[in-house]
Formats: sequence, structure tokens, C-alpha cells
Amino acid sequence: MFPIKDAQPSYSRPVVTMLIIAINVLVFLYEVSLEGYGLNHFIETWALVPAHFEASRVITSMFLHGGWMHLLGNMWFLWIFGDNVEDALGHGKYALFYLLTGVAAALGHVVLNPDSAIPTVGASGAIAGVMGAYIVKFPHSRILTLVFIFFFITFVQVPAGVMLAYWFLIQLLSGVGSIARTQASAGGVAWFAHVGGFIAGMVLIKVMGTRKRYSRRRDVYW
Repeated sequence: MFPIKDAQPSYSRPVVTMLIIAINVLVFLYEVSLEGYGLNHFIETWALVPAHFEASRVITSMFLHGGWMHLLGNMWFLWIFGDNVEDALGHGKYALFYLLTGVAAALGHVVLNPDSAIPTVGASGAIAGVMGAYIVKFPHSRILTLVFIFFFITFVQVPAGVMLAYWFLIQLLSGVGSIARTQASAGGVAWFAHVGGFIAGMVLIKVMGTRKRYSRRRDVYW
């Protein structure tokens, strides 16, 4: 399932979400301008490497991406779900929320892969946190979703709670499955970063509190 848009309106301009997207795009454009040693050195300097942990890289790694599809997929999910979470929290708290869920996701990955020397990059852990907050605040909001059924492609309106719970289950099962893999084949998706970020988002949206108009869930149906 791939989300196309949601039904939940946003009552304020998502300036922080747009800024985060802009920063990620600009950093990636700089990445692709590098070649060979320059690119490798850039990634080695700013990516998160569990076996050589540096606290500063927890933040910088959140703004790096491994390819165009990695970037576009992450930014698309952030655009769909981020505006409503930002609207619910307010701009300042949302910026802090985004960074905290990204940190939680990164630390979850480090704890479960302490000896990994593979650089970890991407905003997906923080975005998973945004999705975790969304499922708490807007579980009944409808998501227009692209669904692939064998050779058929169709659009279906799916409750956010169903779609995001399904997404989380896939991340969790994939993460559990990856535990059995050897270090040599441990590259790829940091599944437990997604799991950690999602759970952190669910917790933080309650701890940080939302604006008065969102003190009760305000799901919108098509």
C-alpha cells in the first residue's frame, strides 16, 4: 500500500515540514554533486555508524539519503502526514518532536546493532515518529491509497489506523527477521529504527501535548 493523500485538513501552513523537506533535498543535491572519494568521505563523516558512535551524527544522519528513491519516498510520507502533526503540535514543538523521534529511532538502531560498521542514513526514523503521532491523533482519517494486487493497481480509501498499523507490523516483522542475518548481509533498511521512531512518536505526541483544538481527536472522513 502506498499513500497518495489524506483527508485530514491542516489549519496552519506547515512551514517546519516544508523546511525539513527543503534541507533534505538541498543536502542530497550536494551529495549527488560529489563523486568517488568525495562522496565516500562525506558519508563517512556525517552518517551514523553504530560501531563508531558519535552523538552528533545521530542528527546529521537524519538529513542524508542513499538515493533518489530513498529521498523521494521519505519526503512524500513526510508531506502527507507531517502537516497535520505539525498543525496539532504547533511549529516549535513539532520541530523538537521531529528531532527527538529521529534520535530515538537512531538509538534504537544502535542498541540492536552495536557492532555494525555500516553507515546509516535517512529521515525515515523521524518520519516513522510522525506516522506514530498521526495514528494516535487521527486514526479514522481516510488515506487514499494505491494498492497493488498481483497485476492489478487500484485506489482504495483506507483508515489511517489500518494503514499505519499495517506499515508498523511490516517493519516489526522485517526487523525480527533481520536479526537472524549475518553481519555481512546486514546492510539495507534499518527496520528497528522505524519501529523505534514509530513508538517514540506515539508516546511523545501524548507527552508533549497538542493545541487546544486538538485536545480531542478530530478525524475527517471523505
